[in-house]
Amino acid sequence: MRTDAAAQLKRSNNWRRVRKLTGYAIVYAFMLCLACVFMLPIFWMASTSLKLPQDIFAWPPEWLPSTPQWGNYAEAFGKYPLARYMLNSGILVVANIIGGLISTPIIAYGFARFDFPFKNVLFILMLSTMMVPGHIKLIPLFWLYSKLDLIDTYWPLILPAYFGNPFFIFLLTQFMRTIPGELDDAARIDGAGAWGILYRIIIPLSRPALTVIVVFTFVWVWNDFLEPIIFLRDWDSYPISVGLAFFQGRYSVEWHLFMGATLVSIIPILLVYFFAQKHLIGGLASIGIKG
Repeated sequence: MRTDAAAQLKRSNNWRRVRKLTGYAIVYAFMLCLACVFMLPIFWMASTSLKLPQDIFAWPPEWLPSTPQWGNYAEAFGKYPLARYMLNSGILVVANIIGGLISTPIIAYGFARFDFPFKNVLFILMLSTMMVPGHIKLIPLFWLYSKLDLIDTYWPLILPAYFGNPFFIFLLTQFMRTIPGELDDAARIDGAGAWGILYRIIIPLSRPALTVIVVFTFVWVWNDFLEPIIFLRDWDSYPISVGLAFFQGRYSVEWHLFMGATLVSIIPILLVYFFAQKHLIGGLASIGIKG
């Protein structure tokens, strides 16, 4: 009887293991198919960048060009100073990230750890600015920067980061509220002040949320098109987002060059996400919703 019971239990465990592995296989197969669907536009972009102009709209479509035109990339970078534009975008990205990492933790720390008059009112007012469309602010900002003689410089694209982004302030404030206050008390006993607590305890523990801020800032600044085209006038100072628009003429688009330049321009974003995805997913999952 014991032998039969043991054999039956073993068969039951094997069946559960088979069902579990089957479920995993179905889930991974579905995710693989979904990944292929999302990668299809990038694959088509790469394929188009290696075609001749007359082969781009051929029917039936040619997914893999028979004779790859690798010279399209050299032609694209030779026709416009795309390397210079990518460097300009890199400068703007670094400046905005530095500004965000300086201003956002200080403001969020004040909302998360200090009590002061009208704290909740100010926090709500700060959040309410997220409801104002950015396009509405462009005219008064242009007037302000023109009075300060900052038009055709990078300052209009950099200065706002040093005053804090409401969305990032909200994220970091909610994250800091999940950090136990007992750590602050222990640091005060050891003689640390408010600044010491912020830079030695709060910021190191807020690294996942700060990673989210860095990645989001990188993507937003790198892809920003409207503000550079409004505040900048010198062609050599344009970022890559504006430089890509030069391939679109009044009557036609140089699709093979445009796709090649676009594919190169998204490589930095893909690299940032590839190296930061672990911290990015963990940071988004760990941001609390405590009020």
